[in-house]
Amino acid sequence: MLRKTYFWEPFTAMSFDPPAPAAPALEARHVSKAFAGVQALAEVSLSLQAGEVHALMGENGAGKSTLVKVLAGVHRADAGQILRDGQPVTIRSPHEALRQGIAMIHQELMPIPDLTVAENVLLGQEPTFRPFGWLDRRRLHQRAQGLLALLDARIGLQRKMRELSVAEMQTVEIARALGREARIVIMDEPTAAISDREVDSLCAVIGVLKSRGVAMVYITHKMDEVYRVADRISVLRDGTHVGTYLAHELDRQQLISRMVGREWAAHAPPKLPSAERAEVALAVQGLGRAGVFHDISFHVRHGEILGLAGLMGAGRTEVVSALFGLQPADTGVIRVHGKPVRIRCPDQAIRLGIGMVTEDRTGWGLVPAMSVRQNVTLAALKNYCCGPWIRRQAESRAVEQSLRALAIKTSGARQAVSQLSGGNQQKVVIARTLLAEPSIVILDEPTRGIDVGAKAEVYGIIARLAQTGKAIILVSSEMPELLSLSDRVLVMREGQLTAELQPQHTSQEEVLKYAMPV
Repeated sequence: MLRKTYFWEPFTAMSFDPPAPAAPALEARHVSKAFAGVQALAEVSLSLQAGEVHALMGENGAGKSTLVKVLAGVHRADAGQILRDGQPVTIRSPHEALRQGIAMIHQELMPIPDLTVAENVLLGQEPTFRPFGWLDRRRLHQRAQGLLALLDARIGLQRKMRELSVAEMQTVEIARALGREARIVIMDEPTAAISDREVDSLCAVIGVLKSRGVAMVYITHKMDEVYRVADRISVLRDGTHVGTYLAHELDRQQLISRMVGREWAAHAPPKLPSAERAEVALAVQGLGRAGVFHDISFHVRHGEILGLAGLMGAGRTEVVSALFGLQPADTGVIRVHGKPVRIRCPDQAIRLGIGMVTEDRTGWGLVPAMSVRQNVTLAALKNYCCGPWIRRQAESRAVEQSLRALAIKTSGARQAVSQLSGGNQQKVVIARTLLAEPSIVILDEPTRGIDVGAKAEVYGIIARLAQTGKAIILVSSEMPELLSLSDRVLVMREGQLTAELQPQHTSQEEVLKYAMPV
């Protein structure tokens, strides 16, 4: 029984139990999920507090995407329970997740490119004049402006979505989530395709969301970001929950060891012998495409790894796309083994011995509806045909050799490539490129979106390719990767080459000096 307490008495004089801590904003308890007999999640638990950024870490195939898709209603769990503010809820679809205040920002953004920013922010919630149902544009702009103001974002409401940068598109998607009163936001690889400057903008938006009590699940493979934004870190491995830790109590090496289940050192592959005296495999002179890049000249020798550095939009991808015939150049000369050539399409490039691993494996690199076997042999299928018929045994032998050589983890060559982890999908793209036996290999962001273990395997593949005499052009936004793998590094800025650097005698800061706009 409480006695009467007077206002002049200390607060501690009152005898009552302290209030119970608030229930987690979202909680998953012992969630399990299997696909075609493969256990993706096994009794995984996760709790998320209001105003917290909770990083979800693990190798590709660890179960991260499956878990957040269960929380967002994309998949239904086979077992387990989901609680919202301590109360059990059933989430059968993304619409039900939104009704529970849970929104997901996918790695592959899905804007409506021909609609304006305001129309995308209020998509599905457009204010109308009743009873006629006409769009009330004044209220539309007022509400969209208010939501963007919550994120301190200055994006023109009348701009078309196709005109925005990736970071601006992400901000619009977050504003849309807030417009649906989302209190839990899931971000899956939000910085996979944006520049460092845009990462700064996204981190500022995350800070605003935290201050407003929004809980966030954050998936990334970039260690710098984890320690920049996360309050807590949960690690998954092989579909199981390894543990949850305060971010400041877990250093990088400890985090990596928990992710991969073994000690892992981020060492560079052994340096190759000098390729200075080797034959020039590819040379370009005065290469240009109107409004994109101009006067590009360089060469790459057999056995050499030539790095191509630059910020987002510098023109790196456009240059290598021109070499592979995806976006042909308007001017300049391309020489393959000393002979001038014209490359107007990928088929011509492949016949000349040029192979390319594109930066967008889901859009350009893979055919998700096809099997692993079909994806691996797609570019060299004519080598396994007799007239109009495919020689299945020869095709199968070649695919099995590729799977073994690149250590691609799959249940079999008939498995749908869409069911593989990101790292294994990337190795399928590399396998298809190599099956055509190119002498020149272009690698555009070959480790984007894959985990540290898969990166180490890809580094080994790149080193072995150079050792066998392949000429390699490597485009990467990860500076340590570029400097450790390359024999030479070319730097691009605003469509021009600005420097040629020797990795062993340079630093990340010097590369950025030549890459930053003046």
